[in-house]
Amino acid sequence: MRESNLTDLTSPDPVVAYEHQLHRTLGPASLIMLGIGEIIGAGIFVITGTAAADHAGPAVLISFIIAGLGCLFAGLCYAEFASLIPESGSSYTYAYATMGRFMAWFIGWNMVLEYLVSASTVAVGWSGHLTSFLHDFVGIDFPAQFAGAPGTIVQTAGGPVTAVFNLPAVIITVLVTILIVIGIKESANVNTGIVIVKVAVVLIVIVGGAAYVNTANWHPFIPENVAPGKYGLSGIMTASGVIFFAYIGFDAISTAAQETRNPQRDMPIGILGSLVVCTILYVVVALVLTGMVSYKELNVPAPVALAIDKYRALHWMGWPVKLGALAGMTSVMLVMTLAQARIFLAMARDGLIWKPFAKVHPKFQTPSVGTIVTGVLAALIGGLFPVGILGEMVSIGTLAAFVTVCVGVLVLRQTRPDLERPFKTPLPWITCTVGALVCFAMMVSLGWGTWARLIVWTIVGAIIYAFYGYKHSRLHRGNGETRPASVTR
Repeated sequence: MRESNLTDLTSPDPVVAYEHQLHRTLGPASLIMLGIGEIIGAGIFVITGTAAADHAGPAVLISFIIAGLGCLFAGLCYAEFASLIPESGSSYTYAYATMGRFMAWFIGWNMVLEYLVSASTVAVGWSGHLTSFLHDFVGIDFPAQFAGAPGTIVQTAGGPVTAVFNLPAVIITVLVTILIVIGIKESANVNTGIVIVKVAVVLIVIVGGAAYVNTANWHPFIPENVAPGKYGLSGIMTASGVIFFAYIGFDAISTAAQETRNPQRDMPIGILGSLVVCTILYVVVALVLTGMVSYKELNVPAPVALAIDKYRALHWMGWPVKLGALAGMTSVMLVMTLAQARIFLAMARDGLIWKPFAKVHPKFQTPSVGTIVTGVLAALIGGLFPVGILGEMVSIGTLAAFVTVCVGVLVLRQTRPDLERPFKTPLPWITCTVGALVCFAMMVSLGWGTWARLIVWTIVGAIIYAFYGYKHSRLHRGNGETRPASVTR
């Protein structure tokens, strides 16, 4: 059955008339900054401590390396696809080109978890950090009833207050959405400024905390296993699956392929460069944090703040850390919202979702409809729901996409060995196989509860696909057009 064909990927869509195209303005430095902007968020200050306390102990740095290797192998596969298919759909487009329409829909549907739901989750975290920052360093107490999801009990100096709406989460989401609609160049410039701030804060924590490392806190380096996923080797693997959430984002770089000046060259640089930088920072932070404080004490909402409070000489670092966390979460929201809008754009151009999502703003040259819808949904979820449980859902959905991309490279190497590949994944049978296996192992480590929620999410997506996507796709309409022009199945 003729499913798809790669040479049409960059040609105009015969079904949807594109009056305007995206603006190619990004270079390799901007792409690396986008990757760092998404990967390094508040997670570096939170997940490190909780993963050490609950799962791996000081060996959490091994968990970071395992998660980083999984991402590196997947990143090499993304780099090959991004240079070969410079489209905005990321793993959705790659799945379509190699495995067909339904698998593409499955991946695209799961990417909603990665991008849109992540943006909402981060917005809630941003709200909490903002209210804490205002209280501690400005002396302003934000009204508690407007700083949490409806029904959430917020503890205040005057007693518990029941929240009715999370206003800060909505405000930051709206501001980020407006910026992304205005332009990709403007968004990238703002992101670069934020990245400089938060990387500086991370370096301050590393340099300042290194002087207070007590090597006794690293013993035993791998605590004895006491239960499945609780220390030992199983704890290290479970921690790697949890930590993986902190790595999510490098794949978002590939959604900006149509806005990159030279995607065949710059996409691999952006993907791999951001992964290397962030992995090094994560490992060093884990080493310093577990050296400053016993891993047993780190199961708190703000483990870095706990470590700082333990040493009077480091108290001055409190406000930079909170400022860095705010900056980190802002850039994460920016990149997530930007990426989700471009996934919607790619799916709409294939007819799998509604045509308005394929429109590009005539003045700003951005997918304005998809951006606004993403922003509105993210604001509603962030304002109305406590979405803490969705962290593992985001991880498992993303890991599923990574496994698909790793397998997809091998599929395309067999079905289309003749294609010119500006970037080639080295040792593909090893790299792709190991990448798929490591990512799948992290999926398994997340537990059956997360898998059950993924199955429910997939069933909901399959229903939408059956009643709309299948009937309206270009392949189903059968006007002689196919989605890429040469992969036959």
